[in-house]
This record gives sequence, C-alpha cells and structure tokens, in this order.
Amino acid sequence: MASRYSEVYAAWKADPQGFWSGAADAIDWFERPQRAFDAEGGTYGHWYAGGSTNTCYNCLDRHVEAGRGEQIAFIYDSPVTGRVERISYAALLADVKALAAVYRGLGVGKGDRIIIYMPMIPQAAVAMLAAARIGAVHSVVFGGFAANELAVRIDDCQAKLVVSASCGIEPGRTVAY
Repeated sequence: MASRYSEVYAAWKADPQGFWSGAADAIDWFERPQRAFDAEGGTYGHWYAGGSTNTCYNCLDRHVEAGRGEQIAFIYDSPVTGRVERISYAALLADVKALAAVYRGLGVGKGDRIIIYMPMIPQAAVAMLAAARIGAVHSVVFGGFAANELAVRIDDCQAKLVVSASCGIEPGRTVAY
C-alpha cells in the first residue's frame, strides 16, 4: 500500500481551513462549527469554535443508529489469560450507557474528572467511553506506576471519582490494586 502522507500534508499546507473543515466532516456534530480554527482564540487558538460533538456518540451511537449494532466494535485478545472476546457496537453501547448512568448517579457530570485505574481490559474502554458520554474528563493511570507516582497523579487530577479493578493479571502472578 502506497503512503498518502505527502499528498495529505500538501493538502493541509495549501488550505489549512479547508483541510480541517473536511476532517470535521468525518464525524457527527450536534452543532456544526463555524470554522475549523480561530487563531484569535487565545494563546493556542480555538479549534472548531461553536461546534458541539461527543466522542462516545461518534464511537458507538452513530454506528448502532446506522444498523451496524451487531458488527464487532473491537476484539479483546489477552495473551496473558488466553481470553478472546468479540464485542459488538450494541453490546458496548449498552455497557457504556449503564456505567454512564452509574456515574451520573454518583454525582459526576460535565467537566468533572474521573481517574481510571484498570488493567488493559474491555471494561477500561467502557469506563473511558462512559466518561466521554457524560462530558466528564478521564485520566488513566496504570498499575505499573510506583505508589508515589500514582498518588501524585491522583492528587493532581482532583478527581470526583476513581474507577478501579480489584487486580491486574501478569504472567505468573496477580497484582492486587
């Protein structure tokens, strides 16, 4: 397969507004942005000013609504446990909606922060997508961090909620969280 990098890069260089407006066409918007980039919008500018979208909606809902609910969204294949799981868009969306409802029930809302301390399992993706669904911000921390580094990240985040698994599984051992 030939790379299109040079072609894509040239398109961006020739017309940045047009390029990024075209990229915006690849996702669903609740409210279309007025323009791709506003350089006057502060120190770093402002991307897609006036636009409103949702990552979770674009990852799941639109696929289910388009009739692809039974299509596989992702395959979880653990070399450690030997478990293989095929998860459809519809099943993933149901799990995400359920966890988003739990978040809301615990008082988490738009702009609140959630720490996710989980191994690389399907439920970690569910936790992230559920946060995005309600407009919360998530920060993922892993068991590979030393205790002090975990504490620094968790304290700095000022999370309203910590979502965790009870343990992680590594070759030959279970690591309690």
